[in-house]
Amino acid sequence: MSKPMDFLLEEIVVNKYGEVALRAILFIINGEVTHPLSAWKKAASISFGEGTWGQRKSCPKNAFIGLCEKGLVHGVSYGNYSVRSGSNKNKNYAIDAIEVLKCKPELSKDKLGLWREVMNGEHMSHDSQMDVVLALWNNHMIDRSK
Repeated sequence: MSKPMDFLLEEIVVNKYGEVALRAILFIINGEVTHPLSAWKKAASISFGEGTWGQRKSCPKNAFIGLCEKGLVHGVSYGNYSVRSGSNKNKNYAIDAIEVLKCKPELSKDKLGLWREVMNGEHMSHDSQMDVVLALWNNHMIDRSK
């Protein structure tokens, strides 16, 4: 991995799932992996270990895939990257979070505040979806014009 990305991972991202999202995008941008799901799996296996629960956790993965499918992530074209259906809830949380950040960019430093906005009054704990969103947003990997 290149030195700039190592710096990015060490200094800016404080969360493993944010690290996975950035590493996956780097794999895509560098041409090491072309499919976002494969990039996520490869990055997650590096961060958590192959076959671990952390590597298989679906909520942050589906948030990442949702942003990619919508064409919101730099370096990833709009498309269908899911293997199976049923993951729309977490995808939509991530997409909604981007819309909130466009209107309220100050929430880029407030993960729980962002989650509360996305949930619009519904009380539920986030499950690392916002870690993915904020890592990509704060590292300028989200196309904010869409």
